Amino acid sequence: MSFPEHFLWGGAIAANQTEGAYLEDGKGMSQMDVLPCGIMKRLMDISTEIDSSLYYPSHEAIDFYHTYKEDIRLFAEMGFKVFRFSVAWSRIFPTGEETEPNEAGLAHYDAVIDELLRYGIEPLVTLSHYEMPLSLVRKYNGWTSRKAVELFDRYAVTIYRRFKGKVKYYITFNEINTLQLMPYLGGACLLDKSSPDYQQQIYQAAHHQLVASAMAMKHCREIDPDAEIGGMLAGGISYAKTTLPDDVWMAVRNERPSTYFSDVFMKGSYPYYMKRFFREHQVEIRMEDGDLQLLKDNTADFLAFSYYNSAVVSSDPKDQCVVGNFARGVMNPLLETSEWGWQIDPMGLRIYLNKMYERYEKPIFIVENGFGAKDVIAEDGYIHDDYRIDYLKKHVMAMHEAILDGVEIMGYTSWGCIDLVSCSTGEMAKRYGFIYVDRDNNGNGSNARIKKDSFDYYQKLIESNGASAL
Repeated sequence: MSFPEHFLWGGAIAANQTEGAYLEDGKGMSQMDVLPCGIMKRLMDISTEIDSSLYYPSHEAIDFYHTYKEDIRLFAEMGFKVFRFSVAWSRIFPTGEETEPNEAGLAHYDAVIDELLRYGIEPLVTLSHYEMPLSLVRKYNGWTSRKAVELFDRYAVTIYRRFKGKVKYYITFNEINTLQLMPYLGGACLLDKSSPDYQQQIYQAAHHQLVASAMAMKHCREIDPDAEIGGMLAGGISYAKTTLPDDVWMAVRNERPSTYFSDVFMKGSYPYYMKRFFREHQVEIRMEDGDLQLLKDNTADFLAFSYYNSAVVSSDPKDQCVVGNFARGVMNPLLETSEWGWQIDPMGLRIYLNKMYERYEKPIFIVENGFGAKDVIAEDGYIHDDYRIDYLKKHVMAMHEAILDGVEIMGYTSWGCIDLVSCSTGEMAKRYGFIYVDRDNNGNGSNARIKKDSFDYYQKLIESNGASAL
C-alpha cells in the first residue's frame, strides 16, 4: 500500500515568515512588515507604520533570503519532490505601482528556483501570501480598490514571463477566504467592523481578488500553457454540536463563507446561496463589463487548501466560541488539542477531502498541514518531536484513505517544513518544522539548523511513497 506513483511530497513556507531581509536589494515594505506580534494580537490595533519601540520578528525571520541554499539542500536530503514558497510582491514592485520590475528581486527568485531544480524539486509558487506592497494599503486601502486588480495582473504577468518553463505549479492567493474573518490579513484593507457598509467592503474586496485570480489564471495559460494554476482556501470541516436541526443548519452555514470563494474559482460563477446573504446585508457588488464572463472562462486547474483543524458549531448563543487557524466554533471534547488551542482531527481531513472532491471533481493539493508546538533541545542535542510524527502519520493515513475513497490528490506540502515566524502570533516558539532553527521570539540565537526526529521520519515517508505511515 502506497500513494500514487507521481505523488508530490514536500513542504511549504511563506516569504514574510522566513526570508527576512525586509528592505534588502530594493524590496519595499509589505502589509506584514508592520505587524510586530502577528495578526491575532493586532486585530483591533493595526498600524501601517513601524513603531521603533517594538521588535518585528519577520524583519529578520530565519534569514531564508540568505540561507536558501543550505535549507534547500536539507529539503533535498528529506527527498522533497515539490517545495511551496511565495514570491514577495514588494520585492518585484516595491510600491506596487512601478512600470518596471526590480531586477534584484527577480534575480533572487531565479536563484531559488534554479537551486530547487538542481535537486529535482518542483517549485510551487504562491503569487500572494499576505504580501501586498504596503504603499497600496496606504493609498488604496488594499483590495477594496479596483486598482489592485490592474496592479496585481502586471505583477503576475511579470512572474510568468520570467519563470516560464521553470515553474509548473502556481497558486494565486493564499487562503483567500481569510478576507472575511481578517480583512487586513486576507485583503490588506483596514475596515471598521462597526461600519454599516462593512460587509459591502468585504465582498467588494473579495470580488476584486476573485477577478484578479481569474485574470491571473487566464494569463498564466496564455504565457506558459504547460503550467497548472490553482486557487486556495483555508480549509476545514464543520460538525453540528447536536442532532438538533438548527445545529445541523449552522454547520452547513459555517462552511459557506469558504465555499463561496472556491465555488467562484472552481465553478466559475457566484453560488446561489449568497443571494439571500447579500440581500439581507445590503451588499451589491460593483462589477465591470466582462467580469462574470472572465470568472466563467478561467477556473482553477486544481483546488489547494490548508487543513489544521475542524470546527463544532452550535445554534445556542450561550456556547462559547473558540478559534483555531481561523476556524470558529465550540470546543470538541472528543478531540485532542494543541498548546495553542487548535483541535487535532485527522478524520476531518478525510471527510473534507471527500466533500470538496465530490463538489468539484478536480485534483486537490494539500499545501498546508502541520503541528505547531514548543520544541525543546534535549540533553543529547536533538529534538525528539514524537508528537509531530504522530500528527503527521495520522493525517497521512487519513489522506491515503481519501485516495482509496476515490479522491484525486496531487500532493502534500507540510507547513513550516523548517521553523518560521508564526503568522497568527508573530513568534518563533510555535514551531512546525522538521528542521529546528536556533532563534527565539526576540531574535536571539545562532540561527543554526538542527534536524529533528521528524526529519528522519519524513525522509523515510517520502522514500517509501507514504507506505511507512500505513
